[in-house]
Amino acid sequence: MDYDRIILGIDPGTNITGYGAIGIINNEPQIISLGVIDLKKYKDHYLKLKHIFERTLGLIDEYKPDELAIEAPFYGKNVQSMLKLGRAQGASIAAALHRSVPIFEYAPRKIKMSITGVGAASKEQVAAMLMNILKFKDRETLLDATDGLAAAMCHFYQSNRPVSEKNYNSWKEFIRKNPGRVK
Repeated sequence: MDYDRIILGIDPGTNITGYGAIGIINNEPQIISLGVIDLKKYKDHYLKLKHIFERTLGLIDEYKPDELAIEAPFYGKNVQSMLKLGRAQGASIAAALHRSVPIFEYAPRKIKMSITGVGAASKEQVAAMLMNILKFKDRETLLDATDGLAAAMCHFYQSNRPVSEKNYNSWKEFIRKNPGRVK
């Protein structure tokens, strides 16, 4: 299928990294793929990072995204967990940089808010809303995969906002700077 643009979303994790790809046609998102990179079989943290990097490169080569949206690590009490999660995110970011794919980072609350309207929504609520929005039914889908898909959808929504300037001189100027807002 020939998409206007493709967004790859990543939910980084040290045991499971989720991903989802959407294609945009006429400003309408469509699901291309979603899945997980299962890292549980690797005991060594550095091997996990290598696998995240290689698999992310593979996803980029397969889907050829125009942009990569990634969930930012959230602030937690366990510093070691935060460090490992940040490294997992860095491995995916390095893969995108290696293929010159622009990167957009979103906080977990921002992603949940953009999908469900509630920043404290559960993973199950996010998954249910995505199934409704993108019209797919896959009860076997792992929540980490839908979290990756949610990052892609969040970026789609954020990138379709009107250009934010204090004022426009005319409606013509607004339309010129926001062509996707007029149907």
